[in-house]
Amino acid sequence: MTATSARTRASDSDLVSGSSVSTTSVRRQGRPSGFVQWQVLTARTVWTMVRHGELVVAVIAPLIFTVGFYLPLKFVMQLQGIDYAQFLMPIIVLQAMAFTAISASQRASSESLSGLNTRLQTMPVVGAVPLVSRISSGVVRSVVSLTAALGFGYVIGFRFSAGLGQAILFCAFALAISTMLSVGADAIGTLSKSPESTSQMLTLPQLILGMASCGFVPESGFPEWIRPWVRNQPISQFSFSMRDMAEGGVSFHVLFPSLIWIFGLLAVFIPLAMWASSRRS
Repeated sequence: MTATSARTRASDSDLVSGSSVSTTSVRRQGRPSGFVQWQVLTARTVWTMVRHGELVVAVIAPLIFTVGFYLPLKFVMQLQGIDYAQFLMPIIVLQAMAFTAISASQRASSESLSGLNTRLQTMPVVGAVPLVSRISSGVVRSVVSLTAALGFGYVIGFRFSAGLGQAILFCAFALAISTMLSVGADAIGTLSKSPESTSQMLTLPQLILGMASCGFVPESGFPEWIRPWVRNQPISQFSFSMRDMAEGGVSFHVLFPSLIWIFGLLAVFIPLAMWASSRRS
């Protein structure tokens, strides 16, 4: 984590120079061009991710999740008549998306710590552009990580059996969750200004919610007293929806609680992230 933060801070000068080029062209036009600024900042961030191997990590992480989650419980679940590759795939994808959100928090924290956010606030940069560009670069990483996760899932036996439409919905749903998590993580990272503590702060809830969910084992595998919480918490609801998308087609009845979680959390995270991004240090 520390190495990633250092690399991100080292790239701040590149981001600033990129935004300077953008704002120079904007002054010549006489008005800020938010689209051009977004293009420049997003492209710079993505290029920095490529140079420093962050996209390689985005591929390796789902491999670690697949091996670490699938092998220990495969035979136990087979004895219960469960196709574990099919059952496990949603939580592998969700863990990969959560890992992308942690990376987003580190990036936001590093930019805030280095003073880049303050520098951009003194330039004619449209207020929401830095935040949107960070989220956009996170979507790029999520796409890479999702593609890798699905590839590894196919190796262990996962298949989309509900048709192309449901497979597309599965991927779009995963990216929506990743974007929602990244917005919240960006706000936390911007406010904390400590990449190391931010990643530690976000890793613990991810592990607790992941392990105490129906993503790894069925609800029946938990003690009776904790089942209501396990069943209704967001990771379990996301897993239910994605499992149905992959296997037989999701119904609105199953999808509705997941949508409530996504839009409810976005309603909290978006204002918080916008306030944190525009806040003067």
